[in-house]
Amino acid sequence: MSRRRVHLAAHFPGVNNTTVWNDPHSGSQIDFASFVHLAKTAERGKFDFFFLAEGLRLRELKGRIHDLDVVGRPESLTVLSALAAVTDRLGLAGTVNATFNEPYELARRVATLDHLSEGRAGWNVVTTSDAFTGENFRRGGYLDRADRYERAAEFVRLSRELWDSWRPDAIAADQAAGRFVREGAIGTVRHDGAQFTIEGRATVPRPPQGHPVIIQAGDSDEGREFAAASADVIFTPHGTLEDGRRFYADVKRRLGKYDRRPHQLKIMPGVTFALGDTEEEAAENAAAIRRQQVGPQTAIAFLEQVWGRDMSAYDPDGPLPDVEPDLSGGVIQGRTPLGDRAAVAAKWRALAEEKRLTIRELVIEVTGRQNFVGTPATVARKIDEYVQAEAADGFILVPHLTPGGLDGFVDQVVPLLQERGAFRADYRGTTLREHLELA
Repeated sequence: MSRRRVHLAAHFPGVNNTTVWNDPHSGSQIDFASFVHLAKTAERGKFDFFFLAEGLRLRELKGRIHDLDVVGRPESLTVLSALAAVTDRLGLAGTVNATFNEPYELARRVATLDHLSEGRAGWNVVTTSDAFTGENFRRGGYLDRADRYERAAEFVRLSRELWDSWRPDAIAADQAAGRFVREGAIGTVRHDGAQFTIEGRATVPRPPQGHPVIIQAGDSDEGREFAAASADVIFTPHGTLEDGRRFYADVKRRLGKYDRRPHQLKIMPGVTFALGDTEEEAAENAAAIRRQQVGPQTAIAFLEQVWGRDMSAYDPDGPLPDVEPDLSGGVIQGRTPLGDRAAVAAKWRALAEEKRLTIRELVIEVTGRQNFVGTPATVARKIDEYVQAEAADGFILVPHLTPGGLDGFVDQVVPLLQERGAFRADYRGTTLREHLELA
């Protein structure tokens, strides 16, 4: 069996409380220099792509802006288009919502990024099911969970129709004949579906990649099925090696019904990391980072999300309250719904009792991403082990600091992955599809 190569991407910190925005070493979330620094670091490390997440409404806690998250970042595709001018090989992927956008306009914007970057564009397709976010848009409301994935699937299919509607040789630019576009080279897209009705011609030539890379973020059954049918990369959380192997096997198994092969979908979980000169130092660094990420206010905010009531009177360094959740209430707007909050609360309570955890210690434990902790050699070995064991095809690294949080990984871990033969020493192609080994 041939050795599997690790794929790596860099997530620009922000959007959620993974980012420690109040650390003295943290920089701006808005200055273009911050985006340039992280992107150039990722490109120096020969990463597959740079990734920007995005939200469509500022989250609120008890009716006030939830300033425990990082908010106010510029729009993703605009930032990525600017980064195309200061990078050469790094893929550029951004989150754009399929619930509150339209295929014709968004396909045009993504194709434009692919042209500006000469074939390095990626689109992370997300959906939204809450009416709170919908209030920012003309039609308001929201879609049921099943409907939002139906819309997303139709959205992607239609976008690909639009990208395919220009023949690769459509532009003749024949000065002698006075003809710029070849006859019949731009097709008319006619689509009448459950979500969209379109008849027209795309205004942008076929993207350099043909189809920009499609990324899907999510772990639900609907999300897994959507990824198997439509995505090139799936961005997901999972914890242990065995959890990763189960997820990997499940999603890859679904590809067959869509006439796809396992290598045509890359599974890249989002992970954090903490390094140290010794294992003990790395563990101390990881614990310190988690306490920064989950301060007293954040711990109470997470508790309120589950309990559905004001919990500000409780000590975050004290035990869980005896009071039961208010299942009819809600104090946080804009976060992904937790599903059965009564079941979540019962699970949290059992864990807190078993391990004698305070509120803050509990939230630190239940909200952490998969985290690679250790010396650079240990982290390189663990990453390689996950990929060789088919628990992942690679990872999207989520540093906790902007913009220098990736520096240590690129300087210390990447060379060791390269020495192991697990990661490229240089780019072999120019497009994101080539980096990801996709057709």
